[in-house]
Amino acid sequence: MIRSIVRGSGSALPKRVVTNAELAAQVDTSDEWIVERTGIRQRYIADDSETTSSLAIDAARKALEMAQMDAKSIDLIVLATATPDQTFPSTASRVQAALGCQGGAAFDVAAVCSGFLYALGVADSMLRTGMARRALVIGAETFSRILDWEDRTTCVLFGDGAGAMVLEAADVAEEGPGILASRLHADGDHNELLYVDGGPSTTGTVGKLRMKGREVFRHAVVNLAEVLEEVLQEVGVGAAELDWVVPHQANARILDATARKLGLPAEKVIKTVEKHANTSAASVPLAYDEAVRDGRIKPGDLVMLEAMGGGFTWGASLLRV
Repeated sequence: MIRSIVRGSGSALPKRVVTNAELAAQVDTSDEWIVERTGIRQRYIADDSETTSSLAIDAARKALEMAQMDAKSIDLIVLATATPDQTFPSTASRVQAALGCQGGAAFDVAAVCSGFLYALGVADSMLRTGMARRALVIGAETFSRILDWEDRTTCVLFGDGAGAMVLEAADVAEEGPGILASRLHADGDHNELLYVDGGPSTTGTVGKLRMKGREVFRHAVVNLAEVLEEVLQEVGVGAAELDWVVPHQANARILDATARKLGLPAEKVIKTVEKHANTSAASVPLAYDEAVRDGRIKPGDLVMLEAMGGGFTWGASLLRV
């Protein structure tokens, strides 16, 4: 069967690290308050020279290096972001130009924190149907650009970064590697719980992020547990058979609650939220790349990726490395 196989991964972070103590000097908060409620201790914040596209390009190059592939062989780029460089053209097209792989398709996907799962699902479908042979799937954000730095309930939660995967279509046996199943969902009824209060067709401004954290937490735990079960049932494996879960790094309490709901041991959950904070569409590939490079995720492992974000959007994807 034709599957999309992950050939390489890469990630990129801005140069500047902002600790909780530094934020506490700017807004009414404390390191203890942030750690207790979120598990976050620091985040990376882009400077004026660092953009969503520059971070994406860096992550993509590292993924290509791991895959030992020439950028010119890439015929599809799907980039997930809620913070593009420009309203148009797509940030993916800027990445394409920088890498020198013009000619194939390149476009952005907007599904906020679930964006990488959406991008992965789209790329996987295109590879399996023969519309492309090799793809770069990227999640990249400069969320610091849309934060209200006077709102202590949101500005402490987010950071900037990028992560990328190189996928290749290959004919493999049923027990072979690749993306085994994906499920994506959305529910637009909950727009007011997590959104940005601006946009070209409404206010003409970029706007700032607004969130009702308690309600988002409640929906996240339920929705993520359900979509993980959907994917497991489709493939016919149990949660105990997973080697790793790589979740969206929104909040340590959400990660722990979702794991408990599924009966997953905490040691199987990849966590980077402590040092990266919530990097929206970048968080899943960032965490995946770190776990691959430090040797936790190994060839043959069964890995579940999952995320939920504004919209609401949520999804999960199961792959064998």
